Amino acid sequence: MTAGFPDKIRELVSFERLCAIIFLIGFFVRFFALDLKLFHHDEAIHAWFAYELITNGTYAYDPMYHGPFLYYVTAGMYYIFGQSDLVARLLPALFGAAIIPLVYAIYRLGYLDEKQTLIAGLFVAISPNLVYFSRFLRHDIFQLFFTMLILVALLYYLDRGKLRYALIAGAAIGGGMTLKEDMPIFLIILATFAIYLLVRRHVRFPPTWKRDLVAGIIVALGVMVLFYSSFGAHFEIIQTGWIDAYNHWVAMHGMCRICGPWFFYIILFLLYEVPIFFLAVFGMAQFLDRHNPVPDWIKKIRGFFDREEARTFEIGDFGPEGRWVPWDKRELFFLFCIYWLFVSLAAYAYIGEKVPWLIVHQLLPMILVSVYLMSKKKTVIALAGCVFLIMMTWHVAFVPADINEPIVQVQNSEDMRDVMKLVDASDTVVIASQNYWPLPWYYRGGGWDKMRFYGQIVDQPTIYSVDGDMVITHDQDSYESLKGYEKHTFKLSYWFSIYDNEDRLLEYYFLRDGKMGSINIDIFTKPGLYDKAGVVPP
Repeated sequence: MTAGFPDKIRELVSFERLCAIIFLIGFFVRFFALDLKLFHHDEAIHAWFAYELITNGTYAYDPMYHGPFLYYVTAGMYYIFGQSDLVARLLPALFGAAIIPLVYAIYRLGYLDEKQTLIAGLFVAISPNLVYFSRFLRHDIFQLFFTMLILVALLYYLDRGKLRYALIAGAAIGGGMTLKEDMPIFLIILATFAIYLLVRRHVRFPPTWKRDLVAGIIVALGVMVLFYSSFGAHFEIIQTGWIDAYNHWVAMHGMCRICGPWFFYIILFLLYEVPIFFLAVFGMAQFLDRHNPVPDWIKKIRGFFDREEARTFEIGDFGPEGRWVPWDKRELFFLFCIYWLFVSLAAYAYIGEKVPWLIVHQLLPMILVSVYLMSKKKTVIALAGCVFLIMMTWHVAFVPADINEPIVQVQNSEDMRDVMKLVDASDTVVIASQNYWPLPWYYRGGGWDKMRFYGQIVDQPTIYSVDGDMVITHDQDSYESLKGYEKHTFKLSYWFSIYDNEDRLLEYYFLRDGKMGSINIDIFTKPGLYDKAGVVPP
């Protein structure tokens, strides 16, 4: 009876059950209190376009707002479940969670061992950036899912040579290309590595690979034509859309609209993904150690971590008699992951637009590189590092307040909840400002009937003639006072300000506090409106 107890414990914590637990953790942190925070500025715009699509049937591709996939699937969710912040974020959360079992799919092919699979899956499940942007109505988490699906489908195709995997890869490429204009970065990485494999003959492609390649391309193009043409409503986009996209984003790159230093994403990694970042650096050093002569001091470090798992292997190439000697396929897989990581880091360092959500496209290959050669000591370090990841995930995703973090970029302030309570308590609201989002989303349809929209400051007689219960202006372009109205200032949106924190960076790193940049609005209200709305004046 005693001898059977360890067996029961091992059964309870079997590899498959641990994988399931990790998936459930990732699922929970993506769906729990999904509408806890107000929409980000961009989320409100994306939600609005999907609303226009489902209510008026109007949509045409505009490269400024990226591809059509997000708008169509979000509109579909509105049709089934109704329109709300929660419904709009359901699919991003689902697609973000679905990346986790794809790690297990790679394991099933033998490219990852059990420890690597568990740690990589855990990192994907609790990564602050992956969780945060899975709870966020943007294109990137959908794109990241399709990126991972492409990789998995191609690995299965190389392993099993079945046409269906090429078709799945083609459909995933089509899906990714209907999301964002940076998807070609990953496709170029794939194509160049495939050329390398063909030239060096490190792997054998299936005999039908040319036919399957054509079939996959046809599927990808079919998906793209359907979405970009708005299912036949705008076939002209097929001819002009790719040119418009190229011209727009080249102009944005040159304009330096949202600039940052080339090491912008390295800073974000050090803020939110420290264990993954350093394990990936060490993983690359381990890989170089196994494939190239290295100094003795690196060998000593390697020996500390993975002495117990040292092994020999053969590098794929043609032997002295011309016979083909295959690579260890795990080594070849990690070679691709390192290449993927380096090219992604270089590409996004070069691109002029520096925004936090683009980190996810660099983070996924970094996670895979970080689990290279998971010795027992390295596994313990990875698990200890999860404490940091969990703390940061809680802070950025589950604190219902304005947080001074670069990850938020420009987030609508929680102050707007009080502003909207005042709007709800008003019969007529005057908007005399060009800064008013996310109000069109939250007062869509009939809710906008109470608004008197000017979009800029107007003369006071116009305000008095409307006789609204509430007047909204930008605090930098406002009225000193309005007769018969109380005046208070609220934050509309906020962001991390490097200028206000550059002299206290170490203190900021540990405390994550300090002054934030913000766009503020002046709210003029008639007496008694705060009491009616149940809001305490600031």
